[in-house]
Amino acid sequence: MPAGTILGFDLGGTKSSVSRYDAETWELHVHERLPTQAHRGWDVVLEDVLALIEKVRRPDTIAIGIGIPGLVRQPEGSVVRMPNIPGADDVPLKAIFEKRIGLPVSVDNDANCFTLAEAQRGAGKGHSVVIGITMGTGVGGGIVAEGRVFRGAHGFAGEIGHMLLQPGQPPFATDDKRGDVEQFLSGTAFGKRCSAAKRPEDYLEGEVCSFLQPQVFREIAWMCVSLLHVIDPSIIVFGGSAGKALKPHLSAIEHELRQWALPGTPLPELAIERTQHAATLGAALLTCER
Repeated sequence: MPAGTILGFDLGGTKSSVSRYDAETWELHVHERLPTQAHRGWDVVLEDVLALIEKVRRPDTIAIGIGIPGLVRQPEGSVVRMPNIPGADDVPLKAIFEKRIGLPVSVDNDANCFTLAEAQRGAGKGHSVVIGITMGTGVGGGIVAEGRVFRGAHGFAGEIGHMLLQPGQPPFATDDKRGDVEQFLSGTAFGKRCSAAKRPEDYLEGEVCSFLQPQVFREIAWMCVSLLHVIDPSIIVFGGSAGKALKPHLSAIEHELRQWALPGTPLPELAIERTQHAATLGAALLTCER
């Protein structure tokens, strides 16, 4: 990578952030945030994002990486679906930003960015196969093998939140009967499950209610066992508000994992994210994959 600076942008449903890094040392120079204003639609969000990028970029900025909460078709870098921002579906994001900014742009799912940051500079550094799982409003996931994001045939690999966990049996009343991981294990789901059990007072944002913990740890183990048997990771890194809240409980989850994994299967290390501003760092690191 030539000398200069690189920007990493994390486009969130409620807030967005940008970081500027030294392209050689990866020293963080600046980090700024802004409200996303998703309710005002994609056109307004786009102009806000461009304005923040112009504020933070410098004459020596050589590339920009962008992470978004949605599906990205590769290698075009076009948004297939971004449900949190009205009007953002089927948007050629990479092409728009390259035309408006005049720099090379890389675009990917935000959970892929998180996983890339943790694989190269965080808890997964030194591991050959890293899975990242972000547990917050929803559940996202990414796979990094030998330092590169694995995206599958169309760019959609790693959608861990939409793996079926208990098909047709969501843990609370809803018209959506998929019973996928996100319905059970997101921070949003934890709150709804406490309310459904008529114990909303037991819920603290991002944390698992104490009375739900045995079942939730078992469900996390089921999720991890499926990933273990299909992908064989050497480490699984949890992030997001609900993911980071699992730190005191990793040994309990590992105990459940041992009960459900095939005998003799090497178990992955379980860890919590370690990088600062993982989403923007990972977005910036995308530019090195070009």
